[in-house]
Amino acid sequence: MDTTKQITRVGNGLKVLAPAKINLTLLVAGKRPDGFHELETIMAKINLFDELLIEPGDKAGIELICQGPEWAPEGEKNLIYKAAKLLLETCRQTTAIKITLTKNIPAGSGLGGASSDAAATLLGVNELLNLQLGSAELASLAAQIGSDVAFFLDGPLAICAGKGEKIQKLTQDFNFTAILLLPGVNVSTEKVYANYRHNQSQFESLKTEIDRHVQKNRIDLAARMCANMLQNSCFSLHRELAELKAQVESMGIRPLCLSGSGSAMYYVIENPRGGEVVEHQHQLAQKTLCRCVIITNNRW
Repeated sequence: MDTTKQITRVGNGLKVLAPAKINLTLLVAGKRPDGFHELETIMAKINLFDELLIEPGDKAGIELICQGPEWAPEGEKNLIYKAAKLLLETCRQTTAIKITLTKNIPAGSGLGGASSDAAATLLGVNELLNLQLGSAELASLAAQIGSDVAFFLDGPLAICAGKGEKIQKLTQDFNFTAILLLPGVNVSTEKVYANYRHNQSQFESLKTEIDRHVQKNRIDLAARMCANMLQNSCFSLHRELAELKAQVESMGIRPLCLSGSGSAMYYVIENPRGGEVVEHQHQLAQKTLCRCVIITNNRW
């Protein structure tokens, strides 16, 4: 049994894990009057994590250090900084904070790394400074930072609507093992939405089927649909991703699903057995030359 905890004490600070997510389904209901797109998506946290070390700072203000194999923006451009600043200002705190980010979730991959980092910051700073903000107060702050941040405060499985800020937690378990393909392509979510062309009949058809599966507590059947209405827009901007999907599916590995607006893709392995998963991972990495990671659903 996985005993990984999200928050552990390290010296006089806290280590906080920020899990990635995959979209098991992603529907676009249309464009809102405010210019954003209305979404309906089932999101699941996975056991791929960024790590934040949150400690008392040596100098006034917020010090953010970014390290690790993946790129992250520095300073105030990072949602970690924005989350810490908002939380401290809301609670009228002037405490110096030092946050060291070890970035393992690629940017522009559709895995929600930046939003998860922001949520982990809210949780970690709240605990380190004993601010005693409740879940509703943290969710209110999360909504001011970004659409997906609130999802990462709870979980591990939810239907998210609106811009992603309306959360309906799913209490049933959906345990899965999957292989995640990380093509190393940084996809602009903004450009994918700008390029999106809405299909209302497709939305209604997919929604009817997904709702039926959810009502029967069959998240597995909803996930098997591999429904992502942003896929065509993403692939028209990044032909290499469409070609990668076709290459993988020609190997008999299907369906290969796009997460979020891309670029990461995954496929759930039905009834995984022994070394089969590792064999699939090695085969995919060799054929595609992509980083391939074995993932499971996260417990929290």
